[in-house]
Amino acid sequence: FFFLQVLFAIFHKQFRDRGKSTAKKAHITENSAPNYIIIMSSTEKFIKCRIFGNTYYPGKEYKIMIRKIIKIDEEKCNGCGECARACHEGAIEMIDGKARLTREDYCDGLGDCLPACPVDAITFEMREAPAYDEMAVMASKAAQQNTQSTLPCGCPGSQSKSISRNVSAAVPESQIASQLTQWPVQIKLVPVRAPYFDGANLLVAADCTAFAYGNFHNDFIRNHTTLVGCPKLDDVDYSEKLTAILSNNDIKSVTVVRMEVPCCGGIENAVKNALKASGVFIPWRVVTISTDGRILE
Repeated sequence: FFFLQVLFAIFHKQFRDRGKSTAKKAHITENSAPNYIIIMSSTEKFIKCRIFGNTYYPGKEYKIMIRKIIKIDEEKCNGCGECARACHEGAIEMIDGKARLTREDYCDGLGDCLPACPVDAITFEMREAPAYDEMAVMASKAAQQNTQSTLPCGCPGSQSKSISRNVSAAVPESQIASQLTQWPVQIKLVPVRAPYFDGANLLVAADCTAFAYGNFHNDFIRNHTTLVGCPKLDDVDYSEKLTAILSNNDIKSVTVVRMEVPCCGGIENAVKNALKASGVFIPWRVVTISTDGRILE
């Protein structure tokens, strides 16, 4: 009987440890990130977070597999943000002026971001990664739509209107008169169709340009319909809205004013893409402002 007990104990231990033979554990401390435990079997693996990491979130299990996923070369990345706008799932974010894959479970591996990158900083690789979570992506999109929705009565700040300017009115020499002729000015807020777009010379400017360049109103806004935006901070693809504006209005010309910083290239690329998509052939130019307020080109 004792001999049978010993045999049972040996076989029980071997059977119990068989599934653990390939298990690996990350070194878990309060400061390490990401912190997780990997539990592996012969067919699948799951990881369970202890604290927040770059990709993994606490309280959720991720199925890990060998699959195709994007890889971003941070040295090549110029911070333009085009890949983040091209990623419909929201897997890429701009952090400290660089594109980063922050949600591996949001990356479907189809690579819509690859052709959007102007410096070829994105490639594919095959490696261990969380499975694509379509339900989580849909929930994230729904949450963003809810936060961006407006009140049924509409926002007074987005009400479209033209502004008349009395050019003969006297203005103190120390004061620069506003040359703005329409409202709103934010690309996200302007309507696709508006009277002030008919026959307009369109100015598409990055937000910072008006603060960096002292005579912005007289040199750029004067005699232009003005649209402004920040390609780094606005979580939206400007090219779609600009394409609709160019396609539905009689725009005479487009002037793009951007800063010299790399992330500002997003607004220039959006206009280029919109001109191409709309099929409109009109004069256009790009003016670059330095961070100390000079015109570079």
